[in-house]
Amino acid sequence: MNPAFSACGEIARTQDPDRYLSALFASPAEREALFAVLAFNHEVAKTRDVVSETMLGQIRLQWWREAIDGIVAGAPRQHEVVQPLAEAFQLFGLERDPFDEILDAREADLEDAPFTSLGDMKAYGEATAGGLGRIMLRILGEDRAPVLEAARAASTAWALTGLLRSVPFHARVKRLMLPRDLLAEHGAAIGDYNEFRDTPALRSVVQGVAMAARQEIQVARSAGGAGFKRAAPVLLQARLARLYLDRLEKAGFNAFDPAINAVIPLKAWSLWWGRLAGRV
Repeated sequence: MNPAFSACGEIARTQDPDRYLSALFASPAEREALFAVLAFNHEVAKTRDVVSETMLGQIRLQWWREAIDGIVAGAPRQHEVVQPLAEAFQLFGLERDPFDEILDAREADLEDAPFTSLGDMKAYGEATAGGLGRIMLRILGEDRAPVLEAARAASTAWALTGLLRSVPFHARVKRLMLPRDLLAEHGAAIGDYNEFRDTPALRSVVQGVAMAARQEIQVARSAGGAGFKRAAPVLLQARLARLYLDRLEKAGFNAFDPAINAVIPLKAWSLWWGRLAGRV
């Protein structure tokens, strides 16, 4: 086993612990490739948070575009994530298109334009977490249409749930990541959001996004079928999303409640049971 993969495993474990747990259900060779992909995703997802100017973010993402160019050309850069990722490309015949989709979505992240609609929010989730899910399925050797649809839905549910879990962080930096159409529909004030004021209107907006995430979970549950166990590292994202959505619902859809992101007891056992039972 290439020792460079262990660095990616550590990045996945510390920076993306939930998907790290899901990846543990893959075979050893697949698992290390999944870690490389998760490490890549972390590196590009954090771009907005580590740069002070939009142009610097664009430069960082361009570095990653060129890194993917080098991988495709057979000349990967010397980097703790790029080289393991290049090995994953070679071993599993990965294609660059979903990587480009992720990079494009992260470049859009650099702007402050909020989601116009819930549909836009879901499209963002499909481009980011969904693109990652398609890459992971390729590694897992699963390309049947029903499983692809289940993975799309599971990844989108996870992305929507993640955005809801991140409301306190985004509000702290005055970045609106809730859809404007739901805000207008329920009369929710952006000022309340920015000032961490829990209002019935904001709760209704959060509930609307949570309902959309639960609908995607239901799609993932019905579409997974016989391919569930092989695709579990991706499809279990729906189970993870459900655990956090249950917390959110218990909090009355108050996204500012710190209990939502508290440690979930026996989370790993819940994933193990889901894998064993073949359901999210």
